[in-house]
This record gives sequence, C-alpha cells and structure tokens, in this order.
Amino acid sequence: MSADFDSKAMGDGFGSCLIESVTELLIKMANLNLTNDLGVVYLTKPLERLCRKISISFKFYREKTEMGSRILSSPAFFKSIILVLFCSLFWTNPEVEAAKHSGITRHYKFNIKLQNVTRLCQTKSIVTVNGKFPGPRIIAREGDRLLIKVVNQVQNNITLHWHGIRQLRSGWADGPAYITQCPIQTGQSYVYNYTITGQRGTLFWHAHISWLRATLYGPIVILPKKRVPYPFPQPFKEVPIIFGEWWKADTETVINQAMQTGSAPNVSDAYTINGLPGPLYNCSAKDTFKLKVKAGKTYLLRLINAALNDELFFSIANHTLTVVEADAVYVKPFKTQTVLLTPGQTTNVLLRTKSKTPNATFLIAARPYVSGPAAFDNSTTTGLLEYEKTSVTSNNNKKLLFLKPVLPKLNDTSFSFKYNQKIRSLANSKFPANVPQTVDKNFFFTVGLGTTSCLKNQNCPGPNNTRLMASINNVSFVQPNIALLEAHFFKRSKGVFTTDFPTNPPFKFNYTGTPPNNTLVSNGTKVVVLPFNATVELVLQDTSIIGAESHPLHLHGFNFFVVGMGFGNFDPKQDPTKYNLVDPAERNTIGVPSGGWVALRFRADNPDEFSNVEVVRQGLFECMDQMLDYDAHLKADSQIHLTKQKVNLEAMWQLTFENYDLQLIGDCTLVVQHQNCKNLLFT
Repeated sequence: MSADFDSKAMGDGFGSCLIESVTELLIKMANLNLTNDLGVVYLTKPLERLCRKISISFKFYREKTEMGSRILSSPAFFKSIILVLFCSLFWTNPEVEAAKHSGITRHYKFNIKLQNVTRLCQTKSIVTVNGKFPGPRIIAREGDRLLIKVVNQVQNNITLHWHGIRQLRSGWADGPAYITQCPIQTGQSYVYNYTITGQRGTLFWHAHISWLRATLYGPIVILPKKRVPYPFPQPFKEVPIIFGEWWKADTETVINQAMQTGSAPNVSDAYTINGLPGPLYNCSAKDTFKLKVKAGKTYLLRLINAALNDELFFSIANHTLTVVEADAVYVKPFKTQTVLLTPGQTTNVLLRTKSKTPNATFLIAARPYVSGPAAFDNSTTTGLLEYEKTSVTSNNNKKLLFLKPVLPKLNDTSFSFKYNQKIRSLANSKFPANVPQTVDKNFFFTVGLGTTSCLKNQNCPGPNNTRLMASINNVSFVQPNIALLEAHFFKRSKGVFTTDFPTNPPFKFNYTGTPPNNTLVSNGTKVVVLPFNATVELVLQDTSIIGAESHPLHLHGFNFFVVGMGFGNFDPKQDPTKYNLVDPAERNTIGVPSGGWVALRFRADNPDEFSNVEVVRQGLFECMDQMLDYDAHLKADSQIHLTKQKVNLEAMWQLTFENYDLQLIGDCTLVVQHQNCKNLLFT
C-alpha cells in the first residue's frame, strides 16, 4: 500500500465494496418478503451467519486501519452500519426459514435407542428412533430443506435412507451403508442435509444396514407448496398407513444365520399395520389399527410397504379405493378394490366413505402376493374401519355387521400384472412425463439367483451343497469397507471398486426356461459409469435359476419410467415396438414380473450420485446391490459470480454455510471457503 493513499477514499471504497458485494445481495434477498405468517421479519441462519461475519469484518478493519476515524465519518461506512443494524434486528427471531419460494428449513433429531415393545404375547428390545415404533413422521413441503441429526445410542452401526428422495447434488445424504457413507458408529452422530426438489407425495425413511429396517422406519409426507392444490379432490383428512413385518426372534440373528449358509431367512411371525398385527394373531386384539371415519367424507390414505421381503395386497371391505399417486408421483386416477404394493413402494388412495353411517364395521386387510418357491409368512394383518356414530345410529340396538374384504389369491400374478399396467403418469402440461424418447446407453440385466461354494464345514441348501446367492448379470455384490462415494470423491477407488460391471449377462440362455448347467456366480464390487445427462434404458429380466419369482427393485437417487413389461424372455426387436413412451408410470421402485421382464428409462441427471440398484428377494439370503456411478462433469463453475445487476439466488441458497468461512479480500471479493478447501467467489 503506498504512503500517499487517500484514507477517505479508502474508507469510502471499503464501505462501497461491502455495499456492492454484500449489502446489495442481502437487500435483494430481503425484498423477497422474508416474513412469517405473523408478519414478523426473519432471516435464515446462513444470512444470520453472514451478517455476523460482516460485523466481525467491520471490527477487524476498523481496528487495523490507521485512519479509522476517517472511515467512521464516511457516508459509505454509515450505510454499512445500517446494514449491520438491519441484520441484528433479524437475529431476534429463532426461526430457521428461507424465502417463501425456496421453502423452509426443517430440523429433526433422531435418537437411535433401544425400546421394549410387546407383540404376539412377547416383549423384546428393538432398535427405534426416539423410542417410537414405527418411527416418527417427517412432514415437509416441496422445496423444503431437511436437517436431520441422527445420534446413535445403540451398539449397532446405523445409517438411514430417505427412500425415493431424489437427493439432487446431495448424494452424501442418501444413506446406504458403505455406498454413500460409512455407518454412524455407537456414540456418534451424523446430520443428513438435503432439499426436496420437484417432489410431493408419500415416501418413507428406513435403516439401510443389515436388517435394522425391520423396526427402523417411518413415513415421509411431502405436501405441495403453499396454495398449490392437489390435482384431485381435497381430502377431509390424510392418514399414513405403513405396513411392516414382525419377528419374535432378533432380526439381526435371523439374517446373520441366513448369510452364513445361503439359506432363506426364517419368515416373519406377523405383518403389521402401523406397527400393530391385528386381531387374527395371538394376543393381538388390543394391538389393532383402527381408522375412524365420518360418513360422506373423502380420506387420503398414504400407503407404504415397509415390509422387508413381501409384496402385499391391501383392501378395505365393501369400499372402493381411487389410486391418485404412486411413489410420490401423481397418476391418472383409477378405481380398484385392491391395491398391490411391492416392498419400498408407496401409493396414495382416496377413500370415499358412505353417505350415511352404516350399521357395520369393515375389516382392513393386507396379505402377501407370492410369486416364487421360497418360504413366506402366510398370514394376514388386519385393522378396522369404524364409522363415527350419529344420534340415529347410537339409538340403534342392532348388532354391528362385521364385513371382510375379498383379496386376490396368494399367487395371482395376473392381477399383479394388470394392476401395474393401470398406473399411468398424468402427462399433462403441469405434471409432464419427460420420458426419454432416444437412448444413449442400453443395459440388459438378468436378475435372480445363482450358487457359490459352501463355507468350510457347513451344510448349504443349494444343489450339490452350494450356497444360494442373488446376482445381477451373474455378479454378486461384495460390500466394501469404505463408502464407494467417498472412494470416488477422493479418487481412491483402486482396490475398492472397478468400473467393469457387465452391460449384458456373460452368456445367453433361455432365461425363463430350463436353467443352464453352470449356475455359479462371480463376486465383486463393480460399478457402471454413465456420462452426465445420458439417457438410459435398463431391461431387467427375471430368471428361472432355482425358481422364477418377482424381484422388487429400487433405484436410488432417480425416478424411472416403466416403459414396458411382459412375460417370458425379452425380445429386443419386437418388445420395444410396444413401449409406452407417452404416459408410462414414473416410479422409484418396481417389481420385476415373475418369469418376465420390465423395461425402464431414465436420465442420468444427478451428478456424483452412487445409485444402487437394490434388489430385494422374498426370503433374500444375500443382499444384492449394484452400483451406477455417474461421471458428473458439472457444468457449474467453481466460481459463482453474484453481481448487483444479476444475483443468482438459487446458487447462493444451495450453499451450506455450516462449514464455510467467509472473508473479504482487497479486490472487493467475498471468499467463501469450505472445509474441503474449495473457494466460491462472490464479486
């Protein structure tokens, strides 16, 4: 700095620098009407921290500048002081909110703890969130940011997955253990930080390590943005209904025994509705879900299948349901007596109650759809639909009728196929179906079982004393000891995973006919690498090795369009001519038909998302994950420029300020430095 610098100019310049690089940004954000419903002005925590940093910077510059008195007297400095006072006024409100158009920030704290729970005449200690079973409900709106602090107070390693959330640019928050994160160890905590973008409807969260999801699960209810209506009649009331499975035995013991031998895990002892088995099980009359309704009203039932292995039929006696949403995507409404949900699927249905209060109680029931040879829990969970009594019905001494629903047969594959064909996207101007019309990458994955050598001194249930293993394209997944996303991010993938996952099975055979003589599978941690924004077609083909059956599949980080489905072997020449590329179902979970195939299309538009294609088998004895690694060439420059002429509020809003340091440098540039040493410059 030269000795003859103009201190007044320096003071004015510094103040102007702040006004242009920071004040203008804040004022423009303030103009977004940062008020709550009570008319109280507030700031977000990021802006609060920014204001605090600015005030500290003022103090630093005032103390370090020889001509501090000249700066204090400058008009620009007084403008800046007004800014600091402006900020300080907003610190009085503790609400952590963002501008209305961007949603708000919602905080949850999940304490993972043991809780004694009694079911089926027996009390056992289970892993829960906050001592609740099922776990707490998460409620948010489209556009909201969620900060969920998970504190592990049990001996098990823990991760939580937010099933169906797109996780755009937030792959670290997806939750599958050793895929996007290492588990949360005992006594440790982790904050899941993500924004719900372009989604509304019903999803759910669950543990994503071993079998802890047997008791660690709960609903996610995503409401539309404020003043945005549903594309169906406004319901009188909304009720989440989540299905699960209950084991008397410790579920970690159950799965560990199965993994040792390759045999199917012992089946559950009951299914549950909102954690309750219902009166058809021993000691369970008091543990019955009851849905109390009023006559002549419309109810929105948010159905979630959180069962580990079984697809479930669901019905309410003498009532028709209208399907309006599947996997948090609105669909063309259709009426049905029975809903089918694969594990991991969600469905919203409208229930229109009878115009007059009937003299009856109606049974709610769910039982499995069975498509393969594996053992299964052949039982039915039930609840009760009860109408509120009126003055007329209260004086009626007649005994209430007890009506039961008629469910499809256990193995009704025809119903399953026809039901799934009815699910179609709205595909209108407001809710378009952006189905890829052309394809950049084609994949053909065979999904099913194979065999591998039995462990020494053990007896295994497979042919010739072999272990049964799930596989895709004859590759069975080997879990790494470091999270794949971490290895990818820090460029330490060598020895962790390879990028040679096969795009087709190693050899062709009659997939749904006579199995090949050699059913041995290979093992590995392999991924598929896709260019950013590539359009993908993935055909999943069931096989008859060991036995054909339906395989539920969930794709992390993406929705896909179900463009085709059929029985037998997929015909790459004839079957694509029958694809629905206009209004196919858009989902995150689908069941591969027993003895058939399903064709999916999606766009790889989620950078750095390790998306595990997760296949759940009825009686699964080898957890099967295959990875899609998206080669994300991010178009966003590492330097995001915010000028007073054009403020990129969206880019600003996406920053997570919790781990950032802010400082001003001499050329009037605001430097935002993250703990990973990547600078964002606001000039």
